[in-house]
Amino acid sequence: MTREVDVAILGAGSAGLFALSQVKKETDNYVLINGGELGTTCARVGCMPSKVLIQVAEDFHRKSIFEREGIEGAEHLSLDVPASMEHVQDLRDVFVDKTLGVTDGLDEAHLIDGYARFVANDTVEVNGALIKAKSIIIATGSTPVVPAAWQAFADDIITTDELFELEDLPASMAVIGLGSIGLEIGQSLHRLGVAITAVDQLRTIAKLQDEKVNEVAITVLGREFPLLLGEAASLKKAETGIEVSAGGHQVVVDKVLASLGRKPHLDNLNLSATEIELDAQGVPLFDPLTMQVGDLPVFIAGDVNADRPLLHEAGHEGRVAGYNAVLCANNQTLQKFRRKVELGITFCDPNIATIGAQLSTLNEAEIAIGEIQFAPVGRALIIGKNRGLLRLYVQKSDGLLLGAAMCCVKAENLAHLISWSIQNGMTVFDMLKMPFYHPVIEEALQAALYNVLSKLDIKQDLVELERC
Repeated sequence: MTREVDVAILGAGSAGLFALSQVKKETDNYVLINGGELGTTCARVGCMPSKVLIQVAEDFHRKSIFEREGIEGAEHLSLDVPASMEHVQDLRDVFVDKTLGVTDGLDEAHLIDGYARFVANDTVEVNGALIKAKSIIIATGSTPVVPAAWQAFADDIITTDELFELEDLPASMAVIGLGSIGLEIGQSLHRLGVAITAVDQLRTIAKLQDEKVNEVAITVLGREFPLLLGEAASLKKAETGIEVSAGGHQVVVDKVLASLGRKPHLDNLNLSATEIELDAQGVPLFDPLTMQVGDLPVFIAGDVNADRPLLHEAGHEGRVAGYNAVLCANNQTLQKFRRKVELGITFCDPNIATIGAQLSTLNEAEIAIGEIQFAPVGRALIIGKNRGLLRLYVQKSDGLLLGAAMCCVKAENLAHLISWSIQNGMTVFDMLKMPFYHPVIEEALQAALYNVLSKLDIKQDLVELERC
């Protein structure tokens, strides 16, 4: 017998839960299907436990400037790593419990523990039962990438899915892949006493496109632990541990952290039973403004669509998918929703952030770049973090702010100010009308805005900006 529902949501991660929040407003005839443990990637193995680890590492590392500030006794400070890992796990469990609160109230009719497989465009099979839905939302998330050739070294390789379960840390590790996760975890482990070697086959880190910002980031981070860039890593079993080779360099480590990104969790969905069209990477083609897959009663949201694998984007996509899935179920016209300004933050120290349009999408003849080095920024100097660079990308013709890249202290905060300004269509002149307190890190943004003024086609007297 086939059960019929209005909406079936596949996956109870962030995107699935946000989709559920929309669906529940309009219908009680839905089902949420989730295989494996409940609790989002962000809370269980991603954003939240990593930030706890980063905070512990930063707090302990702060002792390195105590002598400069006249604080004595730094050499007597020590770290109980097992206790620190227990702290990470305790807070991780708190965050997971908060996400479980969403599903705790669902009965067996609305929450099914199992893995769904498509048998048609509108029907899935789970635990041997068929469910036919007027709309289906795919929100099955992602899994860490581990190359097939590395499977032979499985005992020596960990991913972020296992990292936060460790009760103690190895003496040495190679971090392979220097996107956000690799940089954040690599630096944190280094500061917690693990001998880290970081490797990436690219010459850029954190997906930076701006060569100047990338150079600053590599220089600053490379002072803490070695970065082997521009060569792919190869692994070989050693007498003790595992040997990692890259570009003529070899190092033997106890463990390898594979931080090569995550891939959409699609393999077990049996998409071949549907009319879903896939791109070259095997991901369903979809409209990012409606989240609809082709013209089918299928929607896709979150990491599984490989578009913007970030929590706030998963939230937006989940809500849009849920909203339109209900409209689709009722044979109503789907609605398009404006995307937010792209925002990426890497929580290493100093932070790395990219906002809005990046150089690969811009015509450099039509933009002006305002920049500020952080060496003279008063507030950054006071807190001992005045190494960094901020670059703003501005439309020459009218001063419209288009994007930015930075490696600097408090980039997580500056990035939000800039993204909000871009989303509100602000120009350099609009931004310079705003108050900037002294001394604050935000004065660096003010300085970068001043820096770009003389490079614009349009000129305006700064005093005129403040006329009543």
